[in-house]
Amino acid sequence: MQIEPTETQLLVARTARDYAERVIRPAAADLDRESRFPTEILHGLAELGLMGVNIPSALGGAEAGVVAYALAMMEVARACASTAVTMSVTNMVAEVITTFGTPDQRARYVPRICAGEYVAGSFALSEPEAGSDPGGMRTTAEKVPGGWVLRGEKQWITSGDHAGVLIVWARTGGPGTRGISAFLVEGGTPGLRPGPHEDKLGLRASTTVPLTFDDCRIPEDALLGEREGGFRIAMMALDGGRIGIASQAVGIATGALEEATDYAKQRRQFGRPIADFPALQAQLADAKVELDAARLLTLRAASLKESGRPFSSEAAMAKLFASEAANRICQRCVQIHGGYGYVRDFAAERHLRDVRVTTIYEGTSEIQRTVIGRSALR
Repeated sequence: MQIEPTETQLLVARTARDYAERVIRPAAADLDRESRFPTEILHGLAELGLMGVNIPSALGGAEAGVVAYALAMMEVARACASTAVTMSVTNMVAEVITTFGTPDQRARYVPRICAGEYVAGSFALSEPEAGSDPGGMRTTAEKVPGGWVLRGEKQWITSGDHAGVLIVWARTGGPGTRGISAFLVEGGTPGLRPGPHEDKLGLRASTTVPLTFDDCRIPEDALLGEREGGFRIAMMALDGGRIGIASQAVGIATGALEEATDYAKQRRQFGRPIADFPALQAQLADAKVELDAARLLTLRAASLKESGRPFSSEAAMAKLFASEAANRICQRCVQIHGGYGYVRDFAAERHLRDVRVTTIYEGTSEIQRTVIGRSALR
């Protein structure tokens, strides 16, 4: 069992950290305050190979593997969670097209994602009445001569107004999950209408929008994978996506803990730094233990995926523990800052707002427990 990263993995992590420190972290507070999509920063990530970390080099990717991707995500999220979630979903879209797409689909879309020609990709699965239950999906795709016509609505779509290509799930058959297919839809296609940005608690520099498909016509070759095989694609994608969100949670908590530790060394009360007080040291100790455990669970899931072994339950464990531990850590870090943790002059409050959603998207904590429980009972 290998615990330490390889040289390639370390190189990717160092590249991500350097860019995060030089470019992303200095801009993070303003991006959050202005709810500004980080277009130029994302182009920079693409230039470094970080929008296709686990994509073959023949398609423009870095071909560095899943562990390297998880480490890079941690570094980016440590600086700006909004940038990290856009990076996560875009990498996931590139991987799904690489895995399930035809040679023409892979050649058409994946290099554009990796190169930043498409600033983002989107994963359009959730609907107003179909979140944790994709079988309740109502969006339809009707087969017509020469193509398909999409009708319906999607909800909570990350980068849905910026994506160069979206993976869209729609019903092509009967009820339940067996009647669902996946399609590739280019941004700007007539009939595809992004709605207004959600006014979110956190991740304010990442756009989250509803989508409406109003007789949106797409070509016949827009079908991704087999007809009515879309549910399998979605579940496999979400397994990998959970590694990305676990990595994001670890990164957010890492940034919060580093800042709280520095603050505790500098802040003086009763004539000495508050870091000298045992009660505060206990909070830091608990946070450190949980953070290291979350990191190791995440890297275990990434390593299993990279080696081609089953990883669904392990990804759910990583996502569940990392997201919930990161929420606890960020709350402790606000407490360590005291009143200063409650104001925007310090990043502690932004980390707390940003981390909250990690227990919700890419499968809620309740869904992760269901996945893990079913696996334990097999």
